[in-house]
Amino acid sequence: MNTPALSVIVPVYNEEANIPLLVGELVATLDTLDQPCEIIFVDDGSDDGSPQALREAREGDPRIRILSFEVNAGQSAAMVAGFRAARGDVIVNLDADLQNSPADIPLLLAQLPEYDMACGWRANRQDPWIRRLSSHIANAVRNRLSTEQIRDTGCSLKAYKRACLERIKLYDGMHRFLPTLFRMEGFRVVEVRVGHTPRRHGVSKYNIRNRLVPSFIDLLAVRWMKKRQIRYRLREEISESPD
Repeated sequence: MNTPALSVIVPVYNEEANIPLLVGELVATLDTLDQPCEIIFVDDGSDDGSPQALREAREGDPRIRILSFEVNAGQSAAMVAGFRAARGDVIVNLDADLQNSPADIPLLLAQLPEYDMACGWRANRQDPWIRRLSSHIANAVRNRLSTEQIRDTGCSLKAYKRACLERIKLYDGMHRFLPTLFRMEGFRVVEVRVGHTPRRHGVSKYNIRNRLVPSFIDLLAVRWMKKRQIRYRLREEISESPD
C-alpha cells in the first residue's frame, strides 16, 4: 500500500452497532479523494462487540488499522495514540457515534492549504436541549476565560496539518482546547460549518456531571498557559560579519 497522504483517526468506546455504518460512510468518502488514505481506529478498552466489529471491517479494507487499549484510557489518550501512529501529512479525527458525517471531511480538507487547522462547527445541533444548553454555556465561559472566539469547541470533526500537530503537547482533557493550543503556537485556525445528526445507536459517554468540573479545571490551566506565554519582538540583531 502507498504511504498515505491522509490519516483519519477514530476513537472507539462501545460503538459496536455504529462501526459497520461508519466504515461504509468513511470508505465512500475516502474513495472520492484523489490520494492514498488510512483509517486508524483506536479501541479505548471497549467491553462490547466493538473489537470484533473492527476486526471484521479490517478484513474488508486493508487501509484500516486498529490500535487496542488494554483498559479504557479516555478520549485524549485515544486521540494521541492515533496521532502518533498516523503516517499522513494531513490528519482528520472524528468520533465513532456518526453524529458527524464523514461526507463533511472534504469541507475541512479544502481549508488546509490556507489554514493549519480546520474545526467543524455544528451550526444546527441535533442533541437534546439540555446538552445544547450546557454546551452553549460552556463555550461562552471557555471563550470568555481563554479570550477566544471558537463557536463549537466540542465538535470532534477536525483536520490538521501533521507538522503543526506535532508541535502541540497534549494532556488528558486538552483535546477540547486544540484550537486555542494551535493559535498559541502561531498557527492559523478556521471553523467550518458541518452537519450534525441524532445518535443512531448506543449512548453518549459524556454528560454534564462528568464534563463540567474537569473541563473547567482544564480551562484554568489553558488560561494560565496563555497568560504565561513568552512574547517578545526583536528591535534588531547584531551579529559578527562573515570573514
